[in-house]
Amino acid sequence: MSESNPIVTVSLADGMHFQGRTEDKGDYVVEMDADQAVGGQDKGMRPLKMMLVSLGGCMIMDVISILRKKRQDVQDIKVGLRATQAEAHPHVYTQIWMDFTVEGHELDPAAVQRAIDLSWERYCPAANMLKHVVPIEIDFKIVEAAAG
Repeated sequence: MSESNPIVTVSLADGMHFQGRTEDKGDYVVEMDADQAVGGQDKGMRPLKMMLVSLGGCMIMDVISILRKKRQDVQDIKVGLRATQAEAHPHVYTQIWMDFTVEGHELDPAAVQRAIDLSWERYCPAANMLKHVVPIEIDFKIVEAAAG
């Protein structure tokens, strides 16, 4: 193992409850816990689901940034992720689906698609790592924001 200082540490809080903490910038804490069937207490997210959160968070930050640079009038954006898992251990994800919903005024579908493509192909390290090990399908829909 390298001799450099960690940028993240994960430590036992109690039972099967763990805390992940950033060490490099700020002091951010993420709560993780195991399923109740194995001693968890529902005090945090399951680690594998955090991978989906990381993927979604990474891409959504890129997409909104790109759309803002393209001067698209985005009022809201969200991405829903779902996945299937292998039935046998280690229960890896075998397929991931991402569904972006972008709400705004007169949004250009080509601009939305291009923003997603740029994140997927170039900017998002989570996507560029995961896409080599699990199939990921991405879709989007545009919702016209209410006038006001």
